[in-house]
Amino acid sequence: MRIVLCYPVESQHIAQIQAAAPDWEVVDAGQERIAELLPTADIYCGHAKVPVPWDEVVAAGRLQWIQSSAAGMDHCLVPPVVKSDILVTSASGVLANQVADHTMALLCGSLRRLPVFFEATGKREFIRRPTKDLHHTTVGIVGLGGNGRRLAEVLSVFQTTILATDWFPVNKPPHVAELLAADQLDEMLPRCDTVILAVPLNDVTRGMFDARRIGLMKPGSVLVNMARGPVVVEDALVDALESGHLWGAGLDVTEIEPLPEDSRLWTAPNLVLTPHVGGQCKTRIEDMTDFFCENLRRYRAGETLKNVTDKELGFPFPVVD
Repeated sequence: MRIVLCYPVESQHIAQIQAAAPDWEVVDAGQERIAELLPTADIYCGHAKVPVPWDEVVAAGRLQWIQSSAAGMDHCLVPPVVKSDILVTSASGVLANQVADHTMALLCGSLRRLPVFFEATGKREFIRRPTKDLHHTTVGIVGLGGNGRRLAEVLSVFQTTILATDWFPVNKPPHVAELLAADQLDEMLPRCDTVILAVPLNDVTRGMFDARRIGLMKPGSVLVNMARGPVVVEDALVDALESGHLWGAGLDVTEIEPLPEDSRLWTAPNLVLTPHVGGQCKTRIEDMTDFFCENLRRYRAGETLKNVTDKELGFPFPVVD
């Protein structure tokens, strides 16, 4: 059995994985060799950011299991993999604390109008301007997976009323006031002062927040996207910011990354924009390796793996209490 890795591991991480499967071969392909070595893998853990010959990989019939090193699955859930018998697991929840940290930074930065005050600082203007509160407001979370559930925990401390939608509306946490089905999103939006996106990118969510859906949001509300850039139609978002329909927005992801120089997002009012750093963490590789080794132990023991993914939807099946 050969395990091929494609995330930024160091020697100690490789040794940890090797100790979990001492009789199997562990190969660190990196981004440089993943296209070459992936067709030779029985198990693959990583996130290829270069083109990979998925048709060849699936046709070879060797790959049995993909462990994504990211919560987002669009990098590996290509049609050949979706149609195959390859088991796929995600890293959903592994970096939930960091995603929650960053979401709060984007949200509070927009509510307290930090982009406006930063601009004023550059002009040496010391002028008070209106701000908005987080406490005692209604927050809608779109997608209550690993990241969404951790966000709900954090936001509950701010005495917010939390609403959420999910494809599998089960296991409602006590601090979530209402957990709605995904097709009830339009009903939820007008009730929210803030909407946070924590969904995967798939055929259903691509372009989900277009002009119509943004128009359903409460006037003066805030949109934060911690999901994937293509979930939001960027021109519609900028239009809503420029018209004042939305108070502000926070984006850690954009449709095209790096963001093109001619994007309207650069000059959108009260937009907090960061370059996809929400999952950055000092212990990211250690945490991911720990998660992979636990799933590797389960795999070798014939136990159910954590975060087994619905390949059509692009996110893990829920574990029903």
